[in-house]
Amino acid sequence: MPLRILIALSLLKMLACGQEAQVFSIPPGAMAKAKANASSLKPALKKLITEADKALDQKPLSVMDKPKTWPGVDKHDYFSTAPYFWPNPETKDGLPYIRKDGQRNPESHNEHSDSSRMGKIMNAAETLAFAYCFTGKEAYAEHAAKLLHVWFLDASTRMNPNYDHAQAVPGINSGRGIGMIESRSLTDACDAVALLRESKSWSKPDDEGFTQWMRAFLDWSQTSKNGRDEAAAKNNHGMFYDMQVTHFALFLGETNLARRIVEEAKTKRLAAQIEPDGSLPLELAREDSFGYSRFNVQAMFDLALLGEHVGVDLWHYESPKGVSVRKALDFLVPFVEDPAKPWPYERSKKTTRTLGWLPRRAYVVYHDERYRKLMEKNSESSRDALFWPVK
Repeated sequence: MPLRILIALSLLKMLACGQEAQVFSIPPGAMAKAKANASSLKPALKKLITEADKALDQKPLSVMDKPKTWPGVDKHDYFSTAPYFWPNPETKDGLPYIRKDGQRNPESHNEHSDSSRMGKIMNAAETLAFAYCFTGKEAYAEHAAKLLHVWFLDASTRMNPNYDHAQAVPGINSGRGIGMIESRSLTDACDAVALLRESKSWSKPDDEGFTQWMRAFLDWSQTSKNGRDEAAAKNNHGMFYDMQVTHFALFLGETNLARRIVEEAKTKRLAAQIEPDGSLPLELAREDSFGYSRFNVQAMFDLALLGEHVGVDLWHYESPKGVSVRKALDFLVPFVEDPAKPWPYERSKKTTRTLGWLPRRAYVVYHDERYRKLMEKNSESSRDALFWPVK
């Protein structure tokens, strides 16, 4: 094993990086358990450090990297175009764009869109912060802090705390509430900051500045037209809205708000979206119906995890109709267990069916061997192996 891994393992018990109660993307107490059981998690830790070493090469990016913006859009604002809208073939200028569900327009993630830039920075910052927490290597913290500083704090490059212009549709609007689905990577930034708080590379003014930014974004999420539109969404967008706002509220110490959202999700989201057989009708209506069903279940799992931090059990909640998070997962499971089993709702050309990290977390929560077997068929992140260990 490389020397840096051995050194990292020897340091685990001495480090006290990150305030456990403020890292909400992992189960309560998971960080302490991971450090205590580091010797059995060497492959996962090695992978995390490898990813962090790669993230050291990630150059700082910002919303100011857009070559240009639409009229009336501040360059400091996040901007992206709708992924499933394309130029209108019946008009000379292609306007207004028309919807083609399931067919992603490359314009939605080119250099004019902030979506890919933001995803790269948030993921890199979180990876570096976790690696810092496990190794104590200040270079990880220093680079994570630099990435976050450029995106959120530097006056010349900072993003304004809103999503007014996310997933715009050319010829129709300059942004939609549905675009808030792209802000979910902000939860990575919240966890990164929580993990960096004991590093010399993350100052008190940095922390205060980021906290003010997140407080402004939470307020935007709850009061703006786009935020309210997303809150009213009935499909995966509504579920991800609840997940995001709950995470932001927890980061900001607004535990009562977080608890209320998770509690209300039992009837507002789960009971309203899931059928007794576990199907999700609004996702099954989509072109990539399997992919969107899995996507929504991932949001449910994320929200159920956040519920652990506020004492609300979504994992085992069952509505009067008998619907539950687990049934939503189990509706998909047979089609991954047997790839030859026809998926009766498919309309797109996508044939690959995976459940990603869902089986590992499901096994840890429900202790069903069926999920353990599925783990071998799905790709997983190193973080899940660290914080959802399977004995």
